[in-house]
Amino acid sequence: MTTTRALGLSSLSVHAGEPSPAVGPLEAPLVLSSAFGFASAEEAEGAFRGDNDAYVYGRWGNPNVELLERKVAALEGARDAAAAASGMAAISGALLSVCGQGDHVVAPRSIYGETPRLLRERLPRLGITTTFVDDVSPEGYRAALGPHTRVVYVETPSNPTLAVTDVAAVAEVARRAGALSIVDNTFATPYCQRPLELGVDLVVHSMTKFLCGHGDAIGGVVAGDRELVERARELTVKGLGGALAPFNALLICRGLRTFALRMRAATATATSLAARLSSHPAVRRVHHPSLPAHPGHAIASRQMRAMPAILSFEVADLGAARRVRDGVRLVTHAVSLGDARTLLTHPASTTASTMPAEDRARAGVTDGLLRLAVGIEDEDDLYADLDRALGG
Repeated sequence: MTTTRALGLSSLSVHAGEPSPAVGPLEAPLVLSSAFGFASAEEAEGAFRGDNDAYVYGRWGNPNVELLERKVAALEGARDAAAAASGMAAISGALLSVCGQGDHVVAPRSIYGETPRLLRERLPRLGITTTFVDDVSPEGYRAALGPHTRVVYVETPSNPTLAVTDVAAVAEVARRAGALSIVDNTFATPYCQRPLELGVDLVVHSMTKFLCGHGDAIGGVVAGDRELVERARELTVKGLGGALAPFNALLICRGLRTFALRMRAATATATSLAARLSSHPAVRRVHHPSLPAHPGHAIASRQMRAMPAILSFEVADLGAARRVRDGVRLVTHAVSLGDARTLLTHPASTTASTMPAEDRARAGVTDGLLRLAVGIEDEDDLYADLDRALGG
């Protein structure tokens, strides 16, 4: 795709990475071949030296995967992007590509459950240690830095409590310490914020979620500067084999066509539902940065283009949370997020269940906390369903 002016997000979602003008099939053909033939011995030798762009092997590169990478790079304003088999493949690959034995990571305590498990249980076997912070302010991160800190890790808004971090300020803290900054942008997506424009080194996504948008393909991506992204690609995809399947790449590309439209609807509905649920008698607290009472409201208003399509709310206890889960009819009780349908999750017993109980308590993941990932249904229908389940 070529253009004389910068395109908006909706246009990028449709056209980024595509040939312009389109010639032949408008949709990229699905390429399932595991290997590719060479025109000559010289081409084959050059491909292995890195002297040309010839396709070699499906794990090394595929037309469908590369189209998706170009689209995500354009949406995030990145120089390059590397697709991986899942969000966790992207996260672990990004960390392992820049960290080694003796290095140190600073990360929030309240983030998606498998990420702290990676940092707490798996990376220490490789000599990589982590300090978890409860205070996600720049001062909180700065206090946790050590002489061997290599990565400052951010997830904002966080999963599942929607805590907000000042991305630009924390990226500056990392830069001054000689560390790299990595932001998980899955919850916000580039529709709401673009961390690279705020000074971050790398962005990671579970593309399974909002980027795909239809709950039918798993994938992850690392985006940022070309040299750092290539390191992640070499390790994650080529070295460890975390390659994204071409069919999944095709499905995610298809989902991206309507990305901006879906996000426009879902973010507006989530913001309205957060306000309505805040006044519900059965709801003790709502976590969503659109609310003036949210601790991160001012920061989110400054660094985000729109508020996220996810909120969480607290009811009295575990029993009340179970009644809500069993009481919804239109809302679907399932893990994951970013689907066209609205999904309700109880983090303490599912996605955050691998966290030690003390860590869950310190992270604010109470037994009464429910996460609502808003889809594209009508707002009044969603509220009526939740109201009924809440006993309204």
